[in-house]
Amino acid sequence: MPITIADVAARAQVSKTTVSRVLNGKGELDASTAARVRAVIEELGYVPSSRAVGLARGRTRVVGMLVPSLTWPWIGEVLQGAVDVLETERYGLLLFTCNRGEESMRQFSAQVSAKSFDGLLVIEPEGTLDHIATLHARGLPVVLIDDRDVQPGRIPSVGTTHFTGARAAARHLLEIGRRRPLVIAGPARFGCTVQRLDGFATEYAEAGHPIPAENVLPGDFTIACGAAAVTAALAAGLQFDSIFAHNDLSAVGAMRAVLDSGRRIPQDVAVVGFDDIPLAAHTQPPLSTVHQPLREMGEAAARTLLAHFEGSPLPNRPTVIPATFVARASTGASPLIEE
Repeated sequence: MPITIADVAARAQVSKTTVSRVLNGKGELDASTAARVRAVIEELGYVPSSRAVGLARGRTRVVGMLVPSLTWPWIGEVLQGAVDVLETERYGLLLFTCNRGEESMRQFSAQVSAKSFDGLLVIEPEGTLDHIATLHARGLPVVLIDDRDVQPGRIPSVGTTHFTGARAAARHLLEIGRRRPLVIAGPARFGCTVQRLDGFATEYAEAGHPIPAENVLPGDFTIACGAAAVTAALAAGLQFDSIFAHNDLSAVGAMRAVLDSGRRIPQDVAVVGFDDIPLAAHTQPPLSTVHQPLREMGEAAARTLLAHFEGSPLPNRPTVIPATFVARASTGASPLIEE
């Protein structure tokens, strides 16, 4: 049978409270009593539950993380960034998804009520922002990893530069002489879609080449939508020499449809995505894209939370890490060997 705190207390002839105080370094204790308790702990080989000790100290040394799903292609990069920081500081991670909708949220809420973690990192599942804001207002430290450009002032957040990232993509296409882009947008309800469209369109307009409304097609961030958009554009007779897809998956679908039509990439149509997921460097040809600093965003969010645990106030302004453009062969750049 495992040795318990009651066994230690009985052998040392003290109360369980006294043993707990010795373990946690709390309260005034007679030096000889403390020494006796430590000797019994050593003799019996008692190992306290790390969770019990953490709760006694008011800290679990566990961080919760709520994400929509693990199937999103870039989630792993954000998770790895957060985990790298947490493990270095000897924190654990308790991961929650919303794969089962309300049932998932009920399980998550039960863990919040049980105080199973010290603070929360969030990639917002749709429709949960008000709930997360309420938890934060009630005292749960929360940092939002803001992938959709919602920037809620009531919740500390870490995000990136969707507008300027899209401008960089447009600038690159203009520099290589592409004047008639086709845009495959993301879901209109996301702030990042609006910012990416505005940034790209602004660069083209300022260069004297405004984008016709019919050249902006709706999408949903999937491979299928990218292929469908290109197929529809070709059927409608739209003229385009380049494609800006609002994420890498829809860019992959667009590339397939372009190649299936007999056109060449990049000679006939240059293609640019957004995100720089690992797949982007391994498409044929490798995909030029806007690099979202996904791992860095996870790292920054985790550091912000851990700094708060050590006494620093949570920031009242978003932390913004710039996006950068990565040129590859889909726009004519020399192919690079990437790991």
